[in-house]
Amino acid sequence: MDVRISTARLARATLHVSIFVSLAAAQAAPVQPAAVASPAEVTVIGQRSRSSPGIDAARAELARVPGGVSVVSNEEFEHARASNLRDVFALTPGVFVQPRFGAEEARLSIRGSGLQRTFHMRGINLLQDGVPITLADGSADFQAVEPMALAYVEVLRGANALEFGSTALGGAINFVSPSGYNAAAFRPRLEVGSFGYRRALAGVSGVRGAADYFLSASAYSQDGFREWSRQQNHRLFGNAGFRLREGLETRFFIAAVQSDSQLPGAVTKADLLRDPRRANAGNVSGRHKRDFDLYRLANRTVFTSGSRQVELSAAFSHKDLTHPIFQVLRQRSNDYSAGIRYLDELAVAGRANRIILGLRQTWNAVDDDRFANRAGEAGDRTAHSRQHSRNVTAYAQDELAVLDHWTLIAGVQWTHSTRAYRDLFLSDGEQSLRATYQHVSPKLGFLWRPDARWSVFGNVSDSFEPPSFGELSGTPRAEPLRSQAARTLELGTRGEAGRVRWDVALYAANVRNELLSLNTPDGQPLGTVNAARTVHRGVEAGVDIDLTDSLSWRSAYLLSDFRFDDDPVYANRQLPGIPGHFLRGELVWRVQAPWTLALSCELSPEEYPVDMANSLFAEPYAIWGMRLTRDLERGLSWFIEGRNLANRKYAATTGVIADARGLDGPQFLPGDARAVYFGVDWRRN
Repeated sequence: MDVRISTARLARATLHVSIFVSLAAAQAAPVQPAAVASPAEVTVIGQRSRSSPGIDAARAELARVPGGVSVVSNEEFEHARASNLRDVFALTPGVFVQPRFGAEEARLSIRGSGLQRTFHMRGINLLQDGVPITLADGSADFQAVEPMALAYVEVLRGANALEFGSTALGGAINFVSPSGYNAAAFRPRLEVGSFGYRRALAGVSGVRGAADYFLSASAYSQDGFREWSRQQNHRLFGNAGFRLREGLETRFFIAAVQSDSQLPGAVTKADLLRDPRRANAGNVSGRHKRDFDLYRLANRTVFTSGSRQVELSAAFSHKDLTHPIFQVLRQRSNDYSAGIRYLDELAVAGRANRIILGLRQTWNAVDDDRFANRAGEAGDRTAHSRQHSRNVTAYAQDELAVLDHWTLIAGVQWTHSTRAYRDLFLSDGEQSLRATYQHVSPKLGFLWRPDARWSVFGNVSDSFEPPSFGELSGTPRAEPLRSQAARTLELGTRGEAGRVRWDVALYAANVRNELLSLNTPDGQPLGTVNAARTVHRGVEAGVDIDLTDSLSWRSAYLLSDFRFDDDPVYANRQLPGIPGHFLRGELVWRVQAPWTLALSCELSPEEYPVDMANSLFAEPYAIWGMRLTRDLERGLSWFIEGRNLANRKYAATTGVIADARGLDGPQFLPGDARAVYFGVDWRRN
């Protein structure tokens, strides 16, 4: 598929559709929303809070989106070990997550976003309850999410996240907290397992008149499968909602995270096959770690009047990071966010119509101090800077039921971003810089829904991504970079028929100035460059089949064809870091109530490159596991789970370098060996 459509043509088409809809809406006679029939409407039953609407409302909302979206209920991952985002998204179409060493740090990618990142992430906007937790420069902390303190997760891939104000290639992921209306009044949970794994959580919730609350506290630690991979986290999450009057609700969110992580690093392929437990010698001698404290306060206020809804949001977070790696990094940062979102149901010539308007600003200030690494302690100062990021995004989207069963969606986003780097360490020369990036990202899409059971969708859209400070200042010298942009075409279908449920999307993106990070063959960072043109093509498929009344199959398959596009150095070679084919599946047998037995598999059937020159490859692998669960009376349940039961040696993910010259190097991150986990959960309502 060739998606090279001019930005001007797409923007003009989007503008024309938006103007038509706006004029028609202004001239149309008022019609009550309940009297308008829409093929995309889904009745929401039992919605109890506008500020925390619940999973049924989320499913109804995302059913209107003309592209790849998913709602992941906590029921999909709570009957197994629930430690990191791999556990949450194991069977979610289009989401590739592989932990670096069995802990929270991972490669998280959607449609090839942030390919070079096995840490911090880039190219996906993460939100908590609709409020950004991605830092203002585009990076994020996986430890800021507690899987067992979630009610559900919304995944909007690519430009389908426009309604959240996201312009990134990968889209957005919204982690939604429980509230007093949908959480257990008291919930303790305990998990233990191999490699010193221990996890405990306690949650309470309730409703008191016009107010409700939820609070959870958790502690997690593991010695780790590998040397120098001890992890320890303590997390507190909570929210309280208040109905101030009819149609007006506000909800406050708090979070406190303390995270300490040893970083065992990557090893050579030979060392992986010989002894995957070993850490990289340099990581051990340098005492590589990533320790931080994070505190966050956010608010979401919702006002509704008839068909209109206004949402106000604001957040503040403070992070204190100590990070001994090739240098000792000490960062103290403050991040801020403020936004407004307006929704209205406007009938147009008797046709259902909805408009979304939004404005969001995020900004931060970072004090970045760097020192020579002396066995994990700070030596002589090597750099000191103040870093400021600011982003303003304005967006608009309109959905119009143009014909029976057909909905047309037009949207546009404008983003203005600045990155300012003030050099405070001048002994090696003045390196201050200031860069400004802006982009208009239009979108056109359609949704055909012949009945409530299935639909066909498609869209063409632009995405835009300025560099984070991980790219701008990942080395002692800060270098200006161009922003990354892409044009994506997407077609797909989702629905159910009989015993089969499916969610399939095909996409093709022409990417300009892709941000690709390069290292030396021995793993030392060189920084990031812009690749002039690359192509990201793929298939995102999720299929669930009820084979019998007691036997079902669930699966998520990814085809990822990411390549350079006539690059002067790398021609049309494959981009490194992610397998071309990747499958996870689970066969579930409900033996006899209350027993359930599940067999799981993970398959990467082909080798894939570690370097852009395609001279060093990760080997294919297949691993499998088993889980037994039992649901007892009065909300009590337990599970026992085995992973990688064949004890396969494999690379869960890899580093990304420019050219390995065919030589084995420390770029492979071993997956965990055979492991067994046990958990018990009690929910008292």
